[in-house]
Amino acid sequence: MIEVKNLTKRYGQHLALDNISFSVADGEILGFLGPNGAGKTTTMNIMTGYIASTEGEVLIGGVDIVAEPERAKAQIGYLPETPPVYGDMRVDEYLNFVAAIKKVKSAQRREMIAEIKALTRIEDMSRRLIKNLSKGYKQRVGMAQAMVGYPKLIIMDEPTVGLDPKQIIEMRDVIRKLGKKHTVILSSHIMQEVAAVCDRVMIINRGKILASDTPERLATALSQGNTMLVRIKGEQDKIAAALESYTVIKDVKFIGSREPSTVDVELQGENNVDIREAIFSCMSTNNLPILMLKSLDLSLEEIFLQITGQSQNEGTTGLGQLSEPQTGENAENSDETENSDETEKSQKTDEKSQKAENVENVEKKEETA
Repeated sequence: MIEVKNLTKRYGQHLALDNISFSVADGEILGFLGPNGAGKTTTMNIMTGYIASTEGEVLIGGVDIVAEPERAKAQIGYLPETPPVYGDMRVDEYLNFVAAIKKVKSAQRREMIAEIKALTRIEDMSRRLIKNLSKGYKQRVGMAQAMVGYPKLIIMDEPTVGLDPKQIIEMRDVIRKLGKKHTVILSSHIMQEVAAVCDRVMIINRGKILASDTPERLATALSQGNTMLVRIKGEQDKIAAALESYTVIKDVKFIGSREPSTVDVELQGENNVDIREAIFSCMSTNNLPILMLKSLDLSLEEIFLQITGQSQNEGTTGLGQLSEPQTGENAENSDETENSDETEKSQKTDEKSQKAENVENVEKKEETA
């Protein structure tokens, strides 16, 4: 469906995207994961034709976004981080306006808009002014406009940012349904969101793609072995002695007791070796009842931290949200904003000083007169 080849973007001396390449298959939901300033939004802006790349190309359904922009953009629905809605329009009025811009035939609009409103659950908001809607409903209206025209590819940048937990769950449900008929690219720095809805995860940091695979495969590749957490009823010495004869278990770590007369232990085997049967056989033979057995797979957050080399103390702010000091395009924009603010403050100070000086001169003239 989409191919990105050798994409590079420079802002002056800063390299925002460094020769990245990837593809997304039809019907796939791809999670584009990275901290703030990693290059996610820059990539999406190039893919949608909003900004130009310095080098490289983007093909949407085999159509070059630069050479044939109208044909390529006709296949794209885009929901930026801030929904592109008009507050003084009613929901139905706005969606019909979007349909007209996208050249949807008049005979098809009523049925299409009704289906989209049902999917995004905004039927009850049809006659409401958009400016009077909650943030969650504005986000849904933004999602609906991206779906108008039934584009093959839907791109969403931080679709759940600022939503409450209930709204996030509802938005995830909408995204899953979209994946049945559309190719979806979802950008986020919220780990749970990506893990919940995406078929594949692509991790980007400092303009480079560091990994691309399913969360499960990434966890397997990064894990040093197959690790299980087991709660066993019995004494630690007896458990340790029983495990010594099982060479398939390469590491044993006792981590204390959570229940009376039990011991919790982490058991690690070789990569791709299922040690559950060996654990059961060992404990059964030695009359040591197993009360709990569960796999300790890496979470998506742990995968991200390992790949990007960030520590949890440096990179985690809240549940599953990562942030970094501003880098790249964001940093440049921030610097420009700070410089302009300082200039503006300086100008205002000079103006105040000039006014005060003028008032003082007028007062002196009046006293002299």
